[in-house]
Amino acid sequence: MELGMIGLGRMGANMAERLLRGGHRVAGHDRDAAAVRRVEKKGAAGADSLQKLAQQLASPRAVWMMVPAGDPVDQTIQALVPHLSAGDVIVDGGNSNYKESMRHATELKKQGLGFVDVGTSGGVWGLAEGYSLMIGGEKEFLERLRPIFETLAPAPDKGWGHVGPSGAGHFTKMIHNGIEYGMMQAYAEGFALMQSKAQFNLDLHHIAEIWRHGSVVRSWLLDLTAEALSENPGLDGIKPYVADSGEGRWTVAEAIDQNVPAPVITLSLLARLRSRDQNSYADRLLAVMRDQFGGHGVKRKEKE
Repeated sequence: MELGMIGLGRMGANMAERLLRGGHRVAGHDRDAAAVRRVEKKGAAGADSLQKLAQQLASPRAVWMMVPAGDPVDQTIQALVPHLSAGDVIVDGGNSNYKESMRHATELKKQGLGFVDVGTSGGVWGLAEGYSLMIGGEKEFLERLRPIFETLAPAPDKGWGHVGPSGAGHFTKMIHNGIEYGMMQAYAEGFALMQSKAQFNLDLHHIAEIWRHGSVVRSWLLDLTAEALSENPGLDGIKPYVADSGEGRWTVAEAIDQNVPAPVITLSLLARLRSRDQNSYADRLLAVMRDQFGGHGVKRKEKE
């Protein structure tokens, strides 16, 4: 099967390469010409415009986008649609908000075009291990794209599936990422507690390796943690700054909208936000308040 790919960053390029290895024909476009050249070396057909990308695909076309959520997705769809024909399908494999995906599906259907939202997990390991694919949209398009999903997934019958109507794929991926936030925070806190127990001089990499086998907390995240601790046990040179892609925020907002308590996910998001405050006003104010009522004193910065 042939597929057009838009967005050839690391993940998009790896997905294109996995498809090429699986015998599919891939035509790729990216605003970065160097990214296009890299996938051409892997065997893909390059296109320096969306028009040329569409021209390289036989109808009915299938075009998969891997671009940042929000305006970039809107702009890409708007620029692509004039070069498509009725019956073509657009796939959004990025981390778009599910409400936006529902809107895209409705608008594109009016123009005779299909839309499939695919929550995609696997990161930089997907090329070798395969991707977990959570698919939303009409089953007609799922069946048409089945060979693509079977190739990208860890196995033809594992790691992918149709989860519901338009928007359901990105909704499921949003919740997936919220859970991921909580799991990561729990690991981080647990290892921090062990690291602080100087009395025992614990080898955290060794403990991570023990937990990887037979333990109820074993997971792929733990595998990656063990690898990171093997390479840099003291986390030397790493700043305590944790970014977020936005999906954790959307998960917390959804929990509030639905009146469903999600304290672990919410606190894990707040912990990430807290990690970015290098000169916390709130903490400084807490110190001042404590001094005001208890006379405990405050620590002051040394004058430069």
